[in-house]
Amino acid sequence: MPEVNKRVLVTGASGVLGNAVYHAFKDAGCDVTGLAYSQAKKGLQKLDLSDKSAVEAFFKKNTFDWVIHCAAERRPDAFKEGNPGAKAAAELNAEVPGHLTQLCKAQDSCTLVYISTDYVFDGKKGANIPYKPNSSTNPLQEYGKTKRGGEKAVLDVDGAKVVVLRVPVLYGPAPKNSDSAVNILIDIVKDQSGKNHKMDHYAIRYPTNVLDIANFLVTISGLDKELPRIMHYSADQPFTKYEMCQIFGRILGLPNIDHITSDNSEPVDAVSRPYNCQLSTEETKQVVGDLKCSDFETWWREHLAKQ
Repeated sequence: MPEVNKRVLVTGASGVLGNAVYHAFKDAGCDVTGLAYSQAKKGLQKLDLSDKSAVEAFFKKNTFDWVIHCAAERRPDAFKEGNPGAKAAAELNAEVPGHLTQLCKAQDSCTLVYISTDYVFDGKKGANIPYKPNSSTNPLQEYGKTKRGGEKAVLDVDGAKVVVLRVPVLYGPAPKNSDSAVNILIDIVKDQSGKNHKMDHYAIRYPTNVLDIANFLVTISGLDKELPRIMHYSADQPFTKYEMCQIFGRILGLPNIDHITSDNSEPVDAVSRPYNCQLSTEETKQVVGDLKCSDFETWWREHLAKQ
């Protein structure tokens, strides 16, 4: 466990992952500051990470032992050509991490953890999976490219203490189901509007619980040893989105989800998505042992039973 007086900064603390990380470190007794911008909530500080002057002023007033950089534009569709927010999204993902790393380096003892994604890999059929931390990256779309840019930005800051943590698609407690690409499937399963939904039954995903990732981050922050510069954290249960819908249907007592049909075809829309980006976690297990990943269906049964 980390020291009780450890000072921790969590960016994107209003998001699904950031919120879980923020509370995990608080529960561990750390001195935690949470940052947010568009969705700043009670207890969080509002700061625009793209405003370099404001961020530098913030770091002059505050020092940290760990910065967990969760803030990001996670929606691949946000990077489509012509989207008015595409430039800002690319800046947040690719440029802000490097600036934060420079500021952390100036504080000497501060370690920055940059949350990245399995989408830095192409995940094409026939690829040599699972991908290891040192596997060659080849993102298929702008989201993956910007996250790979963020990786490069933090790793290129000479002398900085950094960890790039790649994770897959995430789920967990969220204010709205639409905040997660997994949680939103619950709303689709429960949809009684008469609308029919085609659901991806092509791409293989490894949904991972944000609470597990948050606890993992607390664990590594308390380790008295040098950490690898790139780490992977992922559950090992493979599902397509259609298969996740089937699980939600069983849990909700709606096994006949006739309004949802499986789509086995390879995506041909403007945003290419990988087929299988499975992350190897063997190297991570050598550092921390058991990753303690939740069983997908068991966690959801317990979580939904409380609602």
